[in-house]
Amino acid sequence: MKTIVTLGILAGVLCLGLAKPASAQVIPNVRGLEPFTAQTNFMSLPGYLRWQYFLENDVWISWAEAVALVRGTTGAAS
Repeated sequence: MKTIVTLGILAGVLCLGLAKPASAQVIPNVRGLEPFTAQTNFMSLPGYLRWQYFLENDVWISWAEAVALVRGTTGAAS
């Protein structure tokens, strides 16, 4: 019985140790970058923003979302 309780406590501690804290998803800043240059890895601004967002958050955003975010930050479409 003591072994079962000890294993339960150990399992609970391990689960708490593996849990990742929630992180805010930050939109990469593309203001001031020129599209299709070495700065943007030779990508358009929406493409670069999508790529950076994926690297930081492990989630791909849609092309339409990226274009809207670029327009909102820079006022430009590409």
